[in-house]
Amino acid sequence: MSIETKSSSHVASEDAILQCLATYFPQNQDEIRMGRGDDCALFHVEHSMAVSTDMFLENIHFRTSYFTPADIGYKALAVNLSDLAACGAKPLAFTLCLGIPEHIDLPWLHQFFGGMADLANTYNVNLVGGDLSRSPTIHISITVFGETTGVSCFLTRGGSMPGDTIFVIGQLGLARVGLDLLEHQGRAAMESWPMACAAHLRPNPHCNAGLVLGRVAFNTRPPALMDISDGLVRDLPRLLGLSGELGLANGEGSSLGAELTLTEEQIHPEVLRWSAAHNINPYHTMMVGGEDYALLGACAPDLMPSLEAAIPEITTIGTITQKGYITCNETPFSTQDGFDHFAKSAQNTASLNHHNL
Repeated sequence: MSIETKSSSHVASEDAILQCLATYFPQNQDEIRMGRGDDCALFHVEHSMAVSTDMFLENIHFRTSYFTPADIGYKALAVNLSDLAACGAKPLAFTLCLGIPEHIDLPWLHQFFGGMADLANTYNVNLVGGDLSRSPTIHISITVFGETTGVSCFLTRGGSMPGDTIFVIGQLGLARVGLDLLEHQGRAAMESWPMACAAHLRPNPHCNAGLVLGRVAFNTRPPALMDISDGLVRDLPRLLGLSGELGLANGEGSSLGAELTLTEEQIHPEVLRWSAAHNINPYHTMMVGGEDYALLGACAPDLMPSLEAAIPEITTIGTITQKGYITCNETPFSTQDGFDHFAKSAQNTASLNHHNL
């Protein structure tokens, strides 16, 4: 796939933009037979390929008032790599479609591509094409490509059974706290709340943990797995099939439920401090917080010792039941909490969440 520009003279010449991009994304990956510069890219995989796409839009998913250009580039790719992690797939390549407003200049693009390249280099994922165009606001759309390996499984949200252990990899609620602080204090919040702000601005896609989960489960029943983007309160029902997104219309036919047991030791200190300052139950902050980009999964209990040995940050938070509903610390909770991208209350809030189709 080639990268082309449409009316991009307001930023710089097409050649200047492509030269800027090439500075950060050399074409040097073995699996890529044909990278940027032709009508299509060509790469070879030996096993199944995973594909996912997310948009990242100014004033919907981020604000330039507190996101630096490098933060924007980093997070735009991170939210896509998180989807590959949730399937146990090895990141391979990605395409970038970028809408550029008139005020964007080459120094901005250098920072943007630099932040994106920092993450791409971490996981050895190659930019293989895309498109550039004039746009009234910054418009980013990324498609990522990954593959399973010969000793790993492609992991899905389905397959949980009663008695399975529910686990998370990553912090719950921390990015929600970061969003609130950045919205009200801007980047000044980073001084007193560094981890919360970092969780929102530069989330960590748990790609290595996803690969471990796929490998560990190769000779046994694979865990159910997904990433948390809309908050545990909305994403856990999706894992259980209660939301109708696993082929069960309106959730009908699913008898699975969950009993969650959350402890204070599982709550990040900045989530505890923020919740106390706002007189909010910290468990509520953990449950409804969006954009965690943690991994949420469930597996047979006898698989957990192997997972805990291989993934030190994994945390057990509950058990799958046959009750058809969810409790947290013995209290039922509503699955209508959490983030809904199309709710009216969300329309004017920046850096909300992605929902994969």
